[in-house]
Amino acid sequence: MRTLYLPNAETWVIEHASLPIGFIALIDREIGGLFLDPAYHGQGYGHRMVDHARKLKGPLHVDVFERNMIGRRFYDRAGFTEIERYLHEASGEVTLRMSL
Repeated sequence: MRTLYLPNAETWVIEHASLPIGFIALIDREIGGLFLDPAYHGQGYGHRMVDHARKLKGPLHVDVFERNMIGRRFYDRAGFTEIERYLHEASGEVTLRMSL
């Protein structure tokens, strides 16, 4: 992630009281990473990051592991819909491809 993905991604950081609390990393219209300090979950920061990315890029896509209930719930609430399921070979996890 640090040496390959992030240098090639467009990354936006969200702050609260001048402290970084999360980020969204995009490659084109793909959300490759969206992380938010758990202390700030449920306060709209994640949705603000997605809204910002959508204004910049238009329709977005994300892949999320089926077992990632927090991520799935977030993307469902943000309006993403499942368009495909596949097996992520490296992890052996069923993965959902979602689109907004």
